[in-house]
Amino acid sequence: MSGYRLLENASLEGRNTFRVAARASLLADVYHTDALSELLAYPAVQHGPLLLLGAGSNIVFVDEVPGVILSLAMHDIRILVDHDHHAIVRAEAGVLWNDLVHWTLGHRLLGLENLVLIPGTVGAAPIQNIGAYGVEVGEFIEVVEAFDRQTLRACRLNRADCAFGYRDSLFKREPDRWIITAVEFHLPRQRELMIDYAGVPEELAAMGADVPRAAQVAEAIARLRSRKLPNPVVLGNAGSFFKNPVLALNDAEALADQWPGLPVFGASDDTLRKVSAAWLIEQCGLRGYRCGDAAVSEQHALVLVNHGCASGRHVLALAQQVALRVFEHFGVALEPEPRIVGATWQPVTA
Repeated sequence: MSGYRLLENASLEGRNTFRVAARASLLADVYHTDALSELLAYPAVQHGPLLLLGAGSNIVFVDEVPGVILSLAMHDIRILVDHDHHAIVRAEAGVLWNDLVHWTLGHRLLGLENLVLIPGTVGAAPIQNIGAYGVEVGEFIEVVEAFDRQTLRACRLNRADCAFGYRDSLFKREPDRWIITAVEFHLPRQRELMIDYAGVPEELAAMGADVPRAAQVAEAIARLRSRKLPNPVVLGNAGSFFKNPVLALNDAEALADQWPGLPVFGASDDTLRKVSAAWLIEQCGLRGYRCGDAAVSEQHALVLVNHGCASGRHVLALAQQVALRVFEHFGVALEPEPRIVGATWQPVTA
């Protein structure tokens, strides 16, 4: 079996950043894209459920995982096209996202600096259309290379094909169809830096960066994230657990009038606004709230953490309690950002 490795009854505790215990019936580590066709013809893979797993930083395992888990372990990064004003960079799915950000900065390419220190892999980035500090990755994606399980063929999807939205994409809406194998990024060499997001100008000023470079913006954001968010190496977590709710403009304005201090942000549509999920949770007095070893982080109310022995069920139960409290207090429904495997999220409704 060239290009991949199969493990039966594999432990997943070390393959998810929440560090909850779970097992997979079959785990396939793939080292070469060309091996996918052979692997997907394997009977246990062909006829059973298939789950893609990157660094496990945006997933909650609530139960044992039936079928096959596919982990892509290809790690090549290269420049395909190099012009004076921009370059096309191709990174394979198994590259750690933060490694790619620093690689691009080292090659004097701009655009990804605001996305520094986001956990996960390159292959997972388009699925969630990861974003932070005013930037979303979809803006810089030229092509996504993916294997289509319906046609059993490799495809190249351009940015428009990917249907990127707020923490959303074609790949998220059709999780059983696409296996992302690589991503091509269109990255400029000159660009106005995005430094107006809350906290960034102050951090740059504290660093003495009056006319900041991209690497300094990345450093400032890394410092902010490190202070605000618990390190998953130290305390199991999946980063931000809830999306910022997107409301109709009138509803957001009415909520802000009722609750002065509520942070409201622009959205992709002028008729919509995002409101701060962290602020809503904190106003409910839930920072530090625990359900066994699962807890709302003391550092940031948007992050749920595992203090040691929490199961995926504990994490999910805590998340549902948080969503219920917020809905009862503000009438706003929260939605989880990580993928929940082995259970179904129960939306809170009136």
